[in-house]
Parts: sequence; structure tokens; C-alpha cells
Amino acid sequence: MSEKSGEKSKVPVPQKRPETEKFWEGCKEGKLLLQKCNDCGEYIFYPRALCPHCMSQSLSWVESSGRGEVYTFSIHHRGPTPGFKPPYVVALIDLEEGVRIMSNVVGCDPNEVKIGMKVKVTFEQLSEDIYLPKFVPA
Repeated sequence: MSEKSGEKSKVPVPQKRPETEKFWEGCKEGKLLLQKCNDCGEYIFYPRALCPHCMSQSLSWVESSGRGEVYTFSIHHRGPTPGFKPPYVVALIDLEEGVRIMSNVVGCDPNEVKIGMKVKVTFEQLSEDIYLPKFVPA
């Protein structure tokens, strides 16, 4: 995004695609939705057209518990655009359903984040249609 009238750039907003539409609808409703394969039973994240485990196209959307733990993380002291307010935490979160999601840990001092920390999902509104899943200490 370019800067206009002296305004700082904002955080880029993710673009919806056909395979991610339900995911973003769920986030807007305060639900973290995952795909689940109807053939092999595996949970899937990130959203896609085929199951990466068995290549089935028979996928359903299910609501995640939204609970997990920090697998790994890094604290960023400089953002790629002025819209990112440092310091902030980028983390890989292992959800209870067995999938891993990259997100931010918010709602605490970045120095308090630890590997194995229990977290739960929350949502941050980026635009009228996009709510981004983030995680807070559980």
C-alpha cells in the first residue's frame, strides 16, 4: 500500500480466494474454522481444494476449539511497513486438532511468550470483511 496525504501504510489485508471464503466468513463470526477430510478424517490447515493426506476432494468445514500452544515464536522489533507496531510476536501455534497455524500472540508482553504456552484464539478486525485470527494467553 502506498502512503497518501502523509498517512502511514496500514497492515496488508489478506485477499479472499474461493477455497478460503468459508475460513474468512468464520473469522468474521468469531469462529476459527478448519477443513476436515470426510475420507481420511484428518484436519487441514491452510484451506485448500484437496486433502494433503489422501488427495480427497471431500472436505467439510468444522469449528476448531481455538485452543492450542506455542510451538515456536519470534519477537519482531521492526515491521515491514509502518502499520506493524513493534514489538510484536509471530508464532507457530499447534492447535488441539493437530494442525499448525502461523499467527500473532497478543494481549501480553512479548517477553512473556514461551514455547509451550497455552493460548486461545481471538480476532482482530482489519477491514469490513476480514477478521484476522490471533492468539492470547489461555
